[in-house]
Amino acid sequence: MPTALQMASDDAALAAAVTRSRKLLHKRAVVAAAASAVPVPGLDWAVDAAMLSRLIPEINREFGLTPQQLDQLDPKKRDQIQKAVTMVGSVLIGKLISRDLILKAATKIGMRLTTKQLAKYVPFAGQIVAATVGYAAIRYLGEEHMKDCIRVAREAQLEVPLLGYSA
Repeated sequence: MPTALQMASDDAALAAAVTRSRKLLHKRAVVAAAASAVPVPGLDWAVDAAMLSRLIPEINREFGLTPQQLDQLDPKKRDQIQKAVTMVGSVLIGKLISRDLILKAATKIGMRLTTKQLAKYVPFAGQIVAATVGYAAIRYLGEEHMKDCIRVAREAQLEVPLLGYSA
């Protein structure tokens, strides 16, 4: 299965958005991994949810797919994007990110998160496993979200900002 960067390799703007998004993703995944290593019940879930609730809108912004960015487009283009979002099946593109949406996204990696919960209570080695799984889970969700953003951008023929979004 191709990575987001491989999917975007033939489009400089998409590739740049993936590169910027991956930097954000790495930072958030490292924080999530650190929280996963701490053997406090529920802390890692809370940190994961907080990381994802910040990360997903930032990735959307890199691809020009936040609600605010979409509101600036003409209605015809917005409709194209909504149709593309529906085709791709993403619940995280072009919407305000709520806790419920994050929980829907987290169900994609539910087994990994359950493994992380169980592993963290095994002294030392379990904490390393929990941190590794926590990092991988956030990376996986972020990578899959970038792929969805690429599919939507291509399907809707959206011009992704080459230099990023500036408010």
